[in-house]
Amino acid sequence: MRDSIIPLRQSLDQILRKLLAAGRQGDPVVKTVHPDQRVSAVNLLHYLALRREDLRELQDDLHDAGLSSLASSESHVLRQVQSVLQRLGAKIPAEDISICDDETASRLLGQRTRALFGNKLNPHIPHLMVTFDTALAGDYDAVKDLLLAGMSVARINCAHDGPKQWKRMVAHVRKAARVTARPCKVYLDLAGPKIRTVVLGKGRKKGRMKIGEDELFWLSEPKAKVNEQEKVIGCTLPGVVNSLQAGDRVLFDDGLFESVVVKSGVGRAQLRMLRVSARKPFLKPEKGINFPDSRLDIQCLTDFDRAVLPFAKEHADIVGFSFVQKADDVAELQRLLHRDGGAIPLVLKIETFEAVQNLPDLLLQGMKEPVFGVMIARGDLAVEIGFERLSEVQEEILWICEAAHVPVIWATQVLETLNKSGVATRSELTDAARAGHAECVMLNKGKHLLLVLATLRNILLRSGGHHLKKRYIFRPLAIAEHYFNKTGVKKGGGKKKNTP
Repeated sequence: MRDSIIPLRQSLDQILRKLLAAGRQGDPVVKTVHPDQRVSAVNLLHYLALRREDLRELQDDLHDAGLSSLASSESHVLRQVQSVLQRLGAKIPAEDISICDDETASRLLGQRTRALFGNKLNPHIPHLMVTFDTALAGDYDAVKDLLLAGMSVARINCAHDGPKQWKRMVAHVRKAARVTARPCKVYLDLAGPKIRTVVLGKGRKKGRMKIGEDELFWLSEPKAKVNEQEKVIGCTLPGVVNSLQAGDRVLFDDGLFESVVVKSGVGRAQLRMLRVSARKPFLKPEKGINFPDSRLDIQCLTDFDRAVLPFAKEHADIVGFSFVQKADDVAELQRLLHRDGGAIPLVLKIETFEAVQNLPDLLLQGMKEPVFGVMIARGDLAVEIGFERLSEVQEEILWICEAAHVPVIWATQVLETLNKSGVATRSELTDAARAGHAECVMLNKGKHLLLVLATLRNILLRSGGHHLKKRYIFRPLAIAEHYFNKTGVKKGGGKKKNTP
């Protein structure tokens, strides 16, 4: 046994040295974050250093030895490595033992979750966020019903409606919270850059352009003069078309249409349609456009967003930052929110490939505030990175945010079919259970919100008894109890006595 322990200790010693080196090298960055965030910043650096390594063989060896395989150590990496080394007989000075243990990490994440989303009536499930539609601006009773059904965060999307409707929504939330004695935060989502379609050429009068696979068409600046006999789609955000290169993919309408740039140019680019997955082969106005392969020089914080900030500072509890890309974007919004004193906590919406790549930098910039959050905005994110990669990437975001002790919102299409039709699909019920790994779950607007809230609470209560974040916990299984009851085996061993 001793011979098998030696290589394990050597491997873990190497990992320990790499973690400590990453912490020392990142010390200048750690010093720039808020004092309350420094423990978390160091742990994030340790986790990133750990995940540079291929640990699969070592994990198998640790598991075979009956030791922690480090698989659930995101929130307290260094302490976990040190603990395993101690089990293997290593002597680590008390002053070198990391203060970031599992208990400390859980406490930090819990404090930040409460600071961001408020207190929960049920501590065993995540916060539930509901997206408001226009009708709720004039329906106080419906807002009150949502609070009674479990909503604890009200989301107002600034891409729709206007200050008049937003103010009514906020007033309804505040009043309903007082009347029901149920806390509810107001989350205001900045619209971000609006990249939408405009039909400019053929089909303009009908408001739709027919397009088939392998067909050529043009993507143009929004106000360009075009030949109405040509197939031309405009992009509402000026300057984007000039950034495209031959070979770049362009996706329309939540990825239902996939095309590739054949020829780039000034003011317009020629595209070839590769795939049409819509039921009807028509491109219509006001549909989203995604450029997953292109480096776009666009401002994440638009003039409209800037104009909304005074309203947000007066009425909202949380601000969502749409289409954030780089740490500099976050720094700019932080400066604007601090202007004239005070600041609202930010939620960084991860919905582009660039944001995923820059996630550690985004988190470290967010840590310059005492509290902030992250949203996994799975709608645009799936289109940007590819639907087949969404499951993998959303897990990675959860891991990295847990390492940084940052609250996460799981968003987009949660129980969407149930919300629209009143009947859930099997797959979305499983997806809803996965949402329990986050601190908050967002629901989109729909006709059956009360039913969705009740169903989601039920799913999360049941699944939440089996895991804490991604670490599975062993509550008593009814299946196991049923089996042993049926076979007559008592919990303490031995057979149950037959009773008449």
